[in-house]
Amino acid sequence: MYLGIDLGTSEVKAVVIDGDGALLALAGSALNVSRPHPRWSEQAPADWWQAACDTVAKLRAQLGDERFAGVRAIGLSGQMHGAVLLDEHDNVLRPAILWSDSRSAPECAELTNRAPRLHGIAGNLAMPGFTAPKLMWVARHEPDLFQRIATVLLPKDWLRLQMTGRKVSDPSDAAGTLWLDVEGRNWSDELLEASGMRRDQMPALVDGSAASGTLLTAVAQAWGLSEDVVVAGGAGDGAASAVGIGAVNPGDGFLSLGTSGVLFVVNDRFRPNPARAIHAFCHTLPQRWHQMSVMLSAASCLRWFCRLCSVDEKSLLAEIAQLDEEQLANAPLFLPYLSGERTPHNDPYALGVFHGLSPDHQRAALGYAVLEGVAFGMVDGLDALRAAGTDVSQLSLVGGGARSAYWAQLIADALNVRIVTHVGSEAGGALGAARLAWLADGGIEERVCRKPERQASFEPDARRHDGLQVRLRRYRAIYAPYPPLQGGEGA
Repeated sequence: MYLGIDLGTSEVKAVVIDGDGALLALAGSALNVSRPHPRWSEQAPADWWQAACDTVAKLRAQLGDERFAGVRAIGLSGQMHGAVLLDEHDNVLRPAILWSDSRSAPECAELTNRAPRLHGIAGNLAMPGFTAPKLMWVARHEPDLFQRIATVLLPKDWLRLQMTGRKVSDPSDAAGTLWLDVEGRNWSDELLEASGMRRDQMPALVDGSAASGTLLTAVAQAWGLSEDVVVAGGAGDGAASAVGIGAVNPGDGFLSLGTSGVLFVVNDRFRPNPARAIHAFCHTLPQRWHQMSVMLSAASCLRWFCRLCSVDEKSLLAEIAQLDEEQLANAPLFLPYLSGERTPHNDPYALGVFHGLSPDHQRAALGYAVLEGVAFGMVDGLDALRAAGTDVSQLSLVGGGARSAYWAQLIADALNVRIVTHVGSEAGGALGAARLAWLADGGIEERVCRKPERQASFEPDARRHDGLQVRLRRYRAIYAPYPPLQGGEGA
């Protein structure tokens, strides 16, 4: 059996699969995000470890001690870009700065000036969500703390340190730091120096399907596992979800509706296009890369609106399904930029907007606008990928948003692309992590990374697609760059 642990923003999720790839158990533990100042997003790494241990305990309870002890390897998936800063004794120096944190916008411009070859080496624009600008912010605003930094780890790799005592990452996650030579799949001394960092502060790198260490004795005993259990290199959450959904060959792609929204397509070579805010990262499997468009708020927009209106998602979706065509055509428009935006705007100051409200609009119409706004954000991402020379005719849908058939059909109609859901697709990165564990234990890629059983297929409706184009043009016309907010920037 194989255990996959996915460290997300809102929860730690984990699965156990058997030697045939069947899902045996799934569990999760919630996490909270701290926002001490506007545009800040932080979490305490200790909370990640507690949530991981709690989630493993839930899986162990589901399967029973004796059966759970049969786990042979563990894989890790995690939210990308987060900065965990450690001193020489591996103590955490401050709360981890997350991918959704946008305080370091000024440092992005500074890094671009310091490293003229940044885009060609890293394959990406300097954006506040990435790790390098975060460290430059720390150097400027917390200089004494910066001087004490011995190691910088990404979130999943800090979990690995607790599990194995080893400091290791993989190329897919490391590609999101702006310190990696993405084509060469190794740290770039040039980019490290430009942001005031050194190679000795970086973890070792292994492919996601390779072994990175084994469990520490204390962890093995606490979890009821053998000390011989291998921990795989693992992956950033996007690449892990790709492995889970079987997107491992050039041309394969998926769309993830989680806290953020991701459109991911596998490439056989490094194909950067930073001009359109497209990410070009390493895949976690050897000698593969991928392009990715990212919107910072996706399913989180629906959760936010439900909290605002004191309604659960199931009830709201049922209300939305009752709207007729006229009500849909006259619904307000929603810009989903609750945390700024990456693709296509690269604008950390972008704000969410409801546009076109009237006294006649009820909760369901606004709820529809939220679903549609996220779908239109995905259209912007697909258009950017197409401009970069990548096209798709079918995308697998993963993440929490994959549970809604209504949303899946709306996305198919907006993108004019077939959308497919799969059995177990809600497991996302955790399933991919478990598959990477299987590979690290000697599994054969063609068997391990097969596409899961199809659950449903949503064919695009040409008439609905044409109708949505009118609203899409209005949606795009609403966005205008805002100047940086004054005040509330923190230290």
